[in-house]
Amino acid sequence: MARTKDSASAPKEPGRLKQMWQVFQMTRRYDSTAPWLMLLGFLAPVAVALAFALWLSAGNALTITLWVVAGVLAGLLIAMVILGRRAERAAYSQIDGQPGAVGAVLRGGLRGGWMGNEMPVAVNGKTQDAVYRAVGRGGVVLISEGPASRTRRMLEDEQRKVARVLPNVPITLMSVGHDEGDVPLHRLAATLRKTKRVITKPEVVAVSNRLNSLQSSLPIPKGIDPMKARPQRGRMR
Repeated sequence: MARTKDSASAPKEPGRLKQMWQVFQMTRRYDSTAPWLMLLGFLAPVAVALAFALWLSAGNALTITLWVVAGVLAGLLIAMVILGRRAERAAYSQIDGQPGAVGAVLRGGLRGGWMGNEMPVAVNGKTQDAVYRAVGRGGVVLISEGPASRTRRMLEDEQRKVARVLPNVPITLMSVGHDEGDVPLHRLAATLRKTKRVITKPEVVAVSNRLNSLQSSLPIPKGIDPMKARPQRGRMR
């Protein structure tokens, strides 16, 4: 009986239509052009289908209906694709500039055989600048998070480390930000996919495993050993 009551009192997850409506509302708040693009994406196939229907149907009502239905379905599909793209961009705009934003993209936004980790490979504890790593058909890509003037040395240090381990694998340096030459956060995943393919899929897995094994084998700094800590003179007095 307790389980039945708990399950009955537990809040139900919103349905698919309600989830889509919530995504649309969130996207509209951060992107005012999204509704108009979705409307255009819906009406364009409907108009094209209606034009073909009037041209090819020769007055046949069934043919016209089929063309219109096909146009409506195509319009709905295009509108949903536009909503997904704009919603992803709106979501990234909310975390843009925050520490860990690049890691969030690498965790959930990579496609096309690319692999990345949400944890950075190098961090500046004072400025929160970080360097992340992604591996794909384009080789190894090192991505900095923070002003390029501060992260350039961090990128070059990581580049030397990777080059010593994998001398034959291409290494690309990227900086995420809003300065000239930087990659916008919402374009990071697409920019990775556009890199020239130079290694095979099995090599991607081998390179990723090699780098991850080296990183996991690094010594983890431990806390202060109380047996070796020196007492302060003021307290000794």
